[in-house]
Amino acid sequence: MSRYRGPRVRISRRLGDLPGLSRKTIKQSYPPGEHGQKSRKPSEYAVRLEEKQKLRFNYGLSEKQLFKYIKAAKKLQGSTGQILLQLLEMRLDNTVFRLGMAPTIPAARQLVNHGHICINGQVVSICSYQCKPGELISVKSRETSKRLVENYLAFPGLANIPSHLELNKSNLSGKVNGVIDREWVALQLNELLVIEYYSRK
Repeated sequence: MSRYRGPRVRISRRLGDLPGLSRKTIKQSYPPGEHGQKSRKPSEYAVRLEEKQKLRFNYGLSEKQLFKYIKAAKKLQGSTGQILLQLLEMRLDNTVFRLGMAPTIPAARQLVNHGHICINGQVVSICSYQCKPGELISVKSRETSKRLVENYLAFPGLANIPSHLELNKSNLSGKVNGVIDREWVALQLNELLVIEYYSRK
């Protein structure tokens, strides 16, 4: 399945608050659709599927991409769920979003794709690029790029910048000081259920 381009509030109503997907507020407290207001106990499979969908829609991944991240996380030492979240949080598009340079992850992806973002002075247009500690993320020295990011910085998507990132508003740059800690992940989910969902495959 390709990247989701449909109505975002509908997804937020179904899965809960997804800070990376949309900044719009949800007015209804029940899921969308004809049977949204009917309450019924979800099956164990439905609970795991919902947690997986939260990850997919929040970070803007296809099923194939998320499965690749799961396989990569299983190969590394440590808690697979936490490593998976670290891999997703250290993506370039997400890092740009967490620095406040874009209001949502899709907006950050567009900034990266259009060549507005540099890493250590070199333009990087690959959204899935894994940011490493010590790297400097800056805005291209073009006037249109700077004006675009300045407008976004005035109204950031999330209030707080994670402890592993450092933002310098004066020169529109940010530094990666380390790997993100679990408590700084903005998305509310149980990552172990996602691992359990994929353990069936």
